[in-house]
Formats: sequence, C-alpha cells, structure tokens
Amino acid sequence: QVQLVESGGRLVQAGGSLRLSCAASGRTFSSYAMGWFRQGPGKEREFVATISWSGSTYYADSVKGRFTISRDNAKNTVYLQMNSLQPEDTAIYYCAAATGTQKSNLLLTTPARYDSWGQGTQVTVSS
Repeated sequence: QVQLVESGGRLVQAGGSLRLSCAASGRTFSSYAMGWFRQGPGKEREFVATISWSGSTYYADSVKGRFTISRDNAKNTVYLQMNSLQPEDTAIYYCAAATGTQKSNLLLTTPARYDSWGQGTQVTVSS
C-alpha cells in the first residue's frame, strides 16, 4: 500500500474553480492507476475520475467536461482540476491508488478496486 495525502479543498462560490492535489509515497507511483472519489452529505461514496499509469482517463458523467484528472509522476502527485463548480459538487473528495494495476490500462470506477485511500479534503460550493 501507499500513503496518500490530499490537499486543496476549500469553500468556493458556484461557477468557481479548484485544483485538488494528492501526494503519494511508498511504492512506485508511475506504475499504477489513481482515482478520485467523493462523498456528499448523506450520500454514498461515488466515482469521479480515474487515470491509468499511461495517462488514459475516464470520468463520471456528472463531471465530464468540467473536471480534469492528471498526474505528475516526477512529483508522485495526481491532480483534479475542477471548473464550473456547482453546489451539488459539495463533498469530501478522496484520492485512491490501485497499486495492483501495475502498468495495465484498466480504468477503474469502483472503490473496491482501490487498495489505498487518503484522508479526504472538503470541497464546499456555495450558491
């Protein structure tokens, strides 16, 4: 497993932007997939975006065209750029690592496929 630390969450007005970061330590970051999930008040954790080791990406329909996931392997960091934020994006955002993917191009959308999780960062979007 790896250790993950998210940052960048805060209060923002609707229509605004935020960039979340997730720093990873431990095993070789560049060889496995990373994902972002979120959990809103009273809701289950839901998939947001994922990026494979090679840079392929996949998004939930609710964020497609507004959010962008990227990774910087030199910095062991994955990012989530969030634009045109809406109140329904309010949630705790978690990054996750699927260290078992090891240079495969799997794009994983279910939490159970990830074996390491960060502590989460709160994003609140006011109307």
